[in-house]
Amino acid sequence: MADAGRTAAERGGARPPAAPAAPAAWVVAVAAWLVPGAGHLLVGRPRKTGVFLVVLVGMTAVGLAFGGRMFPFQTAEPLVLLASAAQWASLAPRLVAGLAGWGQGRIVDQTYEYGNTFLIVAGLLNLLVILDAVDRARGRRAS
Repeated sequence: MADAGRTAAERGGARPPAAPAAPAAWVVAVAAWLVPGAGHLLVGRPRKTGVFLVVLVGMTAVGLAFGGRMFPFQTAEPLVLLASAAQWASLAPRLVAGLAGWGQGRIVDQTYEYGNTFLIVAGLLNLLVILDAVDRARGRRAS
């Protein structure tokens, strides 16, 4: 019982391997914003990276296939501004869609509103993914 308060190194045992240093939280946040799931890759969660990348890019693809619209920044219309900000929360899919000319929005399609919802929710979910990765980088959540 005398060894109970001593560390493994003091008792002559091997030390546990040191955990690799986590990148700065702002680096994780920027990476996660640029590419969905990339922040989790930086904090050592590769499986989550794959899941988030597939799900968030998939939601964007479904939204575009349903005829959803990539909203422009328009300060005159607050709801359009909020929808645009939500879509820009997932940068890479938004840039690819914009550069490819996708997301013009086909308002006559029956699935137009569903498409908009998928596009907006994909961005909002990416915000939650970014916050989770930043929390892990700061040590607030166990990796």
